[in-house]
Amino acid sequence: MKQPSRCFFLAAHRLLACVLAVAATAPARADLYVVVHADNPSRSMTQKEVLDLYMGRSRVFAHGDVALPFDLPRDSSGRERFYQALAGMGLSQVNSYWSRLMFTGQSMPPLPLPGEAEMLAIVRRNPNAIGYVATEPADRGIRTVLVLREPR
Repeated sequence: MKQPSRCFFLAAHRLLACVLAVAATAPARADLYVVVHADNPSRSMTQKEVLDLYMGRSRVFAHGDVALPFDLPRDSSGRERFYQALAGMGLSQVNSYWSRLMFTGQSMPPLPLPGEAEMLAIVRRNPNAIGYVATEPADRGIRTVLVLREPR
């Protein structure tokens, strides 16, 4: 019986190393949490309801109260992840969409905040606020109404 050559083992080793390198650099899937104030009557929301609020197609929660959507900074990676998971859109598409709407005077985009800590703080203070964060909030003053799964 013929033994596998040294060349075979080297090729197999290189292939395994390449597979492991790709797996290690692939981004991990994460969840994004859409949050509201704990006193907000909304117990849960659909992806379409959140999409409509964040794309200016709706200005109210399903129960009728005015919604105040808050966003992360225009070019932040957290904002990019959110819109990719919510709408399948990249930042350039989202920014272009809002530029068109603002130019025509139809609507204004969600107010950007400096980061997730500020997002949680404003949602904690305002029953009409809605925001999103990358870590599930443990704060009793905040309720998660939708969990978005990031696409692979």
